[in-house]
Amino acid sequence: MTFSEALQWRYATKRMNGQTVPQEKIDKILEAIQMAPTSSGLQPFEVIVISNPALKAQLKDEAAKQPQIVESSHVLVFAAWDAYTEERINAFFEFNNEVRDIPASQTDDYRKSLIKTFTSKTNEENFHHAAKQAGIALGFGLVAAALEEVDTTPMEGFDPAKVDEILGLKEKGLKSTLILSVGYRDAKNDWLEGMKKVRKPKEELFTVID
Repeated sequence: MTFSEALQWRYATKRMNGQTVPQEKIDKILEAIQMAPTSSGLQPFEVIVISNPALKAQLKDEAAKQPQIVESSHVLVFAAWDAYTEERINAFFEFNNEVRDIPASQTDDYRKSLIKTFTSKTNEENFHHAAKQAGIALGFGLVAAALEEVDTTPMEGFDPAKVDEILGLKEKGLKSTLILSVGYRDAKNDWLEGMKKVRKPKEELFTVID
């Protein structure tokens, strides 16, 4: 499929058939998530990749019992940093400088600027900022899946505190923010399959200023 065709083909799948997505396709989806842009390149989140049936069943109970959770091949839980800390920012720049083979002096001013900016904000403000970055990455994964003809369901309808507890995220300084179920549609039982997409007309969605 072309990029445009993939966007037309995909939809928020309501029922999945339990079929396992080949690992090479999962790897491509994860690579797209890894390569997504984030503010200052910090990638302030982690993604927990779950195929364990028992764990998926636990997550379903805390996600309004949405069947896609257990019918999926994999469930990706996007967990954002609970705060931007000096330690986290320093660790990023240490890694950045090593990969790019540049001296710390070349990035010190920017590093200090980020530390000053983020540590002046509340943890809640920091978390919301990090959660937005995770949302961008989820979008990349969603489109990559469509290009592989793999179905997905992005979800916010879950109890973050309970999901955090199940996955032990608090101890890692993380908070769950989004879930992406990945699998294959159950066309016979999915009421949304085959329905026309409903989107605002371009003239209502876009304001063009020349």
